[in-house]
Amino acid sequence: MKREIFQGEYYHVLNRGNNKQLIFNDERDRIRLLFLILYHQSPQTFYNITRQINYYVRHRMFNISEEMINRILEERYVELVGFTLMPNHFHLILRELRTGGISRYMQRISNSHTKYSNTKNKTSGHLFQGSFKIVHIKDDNQLLYLSAYVHRNIREVEGWKNKEYLYPWSSYQDFIKENRWGEILKPNIILEQFSDKDKYKSFVSESGAKEKC
Repeated sequence: MKREIFQGEYYHVLNRGNNKQLIFNDERDRIRLLFLILYHQSPQTFYNITRQINYYVRHRMFNISEEMINRILEERYVELVGFTLMPNHFHLILRELRTGGISRYMQRISNSHTKYSNTKNKTSGHLFQGSFKIVHIKDDNQLLYLSAYVHRNIREVEGWKNKEYLYPWSSYQDFIKENRWGEILKPNIILEQFSDKDKYKSFVSESGAKEKC
């Protein structure tokens, strides 16, 4: 059945490993998928992602020119609001900016990460379990609790309970501290509903991970 995705609307998007397999083997795998999630929001092509991974290993940030950032912002077909990378799946909060944008964005991420994983591990076939799952966010209350759920999700992994604010593969630190990614990540739709970042942090801590989506 064809899924209706409406321009201008917000969505919870999830994809997981085929048969719940791990989608990462090491930190470099995580860095690469983080790069794809951040910078594949437009048709722009990157020809040497390995160089970006190496830069991130040394500096904990990517080395993307201002010119490239501006091109991505001008041409992007989705708006990234929040994310969390888990060992065998990932959560995204997205806004559809252009018709077909989310589908195209997710296809770019899936195809690129699968090709990379198969080449690196000398395997073949699907890394992800078919098409992504998507849920339409219908109101502000649902959006707020979704963001809390996404940012608390790492609590499910041993050793991370009550430490989600330290998790490097999530946008949570960008919500409660400085946004590492500038205009590439757009948390304002959520943060503007709180008087300050500490209020948002308290909301996430007290939400009980009630997923209303």
